[in-house]
Amino acid sequence: MKETDFSTIADHYDNNHYRVKELEKDTTLKAHITKQKKEKYEVLDLSCGTGLYHAKQVPLFHDSRVRWTGLDASEAMLEKAKEKLGSIQLVHGCAESMPFESDKFDYIVNNYSFHHYQDKERALDEITRILTTNGLHKMHNMAIHAMPKGWVYHYFPQAYVEDVQRFWHHDEIYEALKKRGLEVQLHVDYRRQEVTVSDYLPHAENRDISVLTLISDDVYEKWLNKMKQEVKEDPLLTIPHEFAELFLTAKRR
Repeated sequence: MKETDFSTIADHYDNNHYRVKELEKDTTLKAHITKQKKEKYEVLDLSCGTGLYHAKQVPLFHDSRVRWTGLDASEAMLEKAKEKLGSIQLVHGCAESMPFESDKFDYIVNNYSFHHYQDKERALDEITRILTTNGLHKMHNMAIHAMPKGWVYHYFPQAYVEDVQRFWHHDEIYEALKKRGLEVQLHVDYRRQEVTVSDYLPHAENRDISVLTLISDDVYEKWLNKMKQEVKEDPLLTIPHEFAELFLTAKRR
């Protein structure tokens, strides 16, 4: 499995407006805090990237007892996070060997990151280890096995080959967490629609989608030029597009 070099995309990672637009108040976190009724509440954004989750959530929870921590394996991404997050604790480290004591975090959020881990079994062991009793792990990611006709795969077919190697099927994730004794709830949201290709061309050109960095420059340029040519010939061109999202919570008993 290839690894994404996030130092190559850190500077323009936040240019993708979908990453900012989709973030809303974490109602799962709010409900969990209300149930726990603890004096202090430890929250970890695992693979926090440029800090988009924290930047959205911290102002919305300013009256709560939350202590926020972010961890990421990319120093370049953490530097971007520091620019927007100020005093929040940000830690450089990998999910497979986290520098935290056991039973530390009441809530661990993991957005669009699990597929990057080289040793996913070890990462799940670590997540389980650092969760408190009744702690909650929340995962949000793409369910790529349910979306082979996504626009990225339509124009960059090699991207699907790479992603199948990186992503576990959602059933595999579910069973792996259950095996560790966690109480798991999982659902996949699926949608299919016609999309206008010109709307997605800027995202292809920005090349901030991690899988596009894993294909060779020659292959990337070949299919990008095809996409550009089709848009030039028909600015209103549409194609079928699938998108599937995995939403998961796992509670440690």
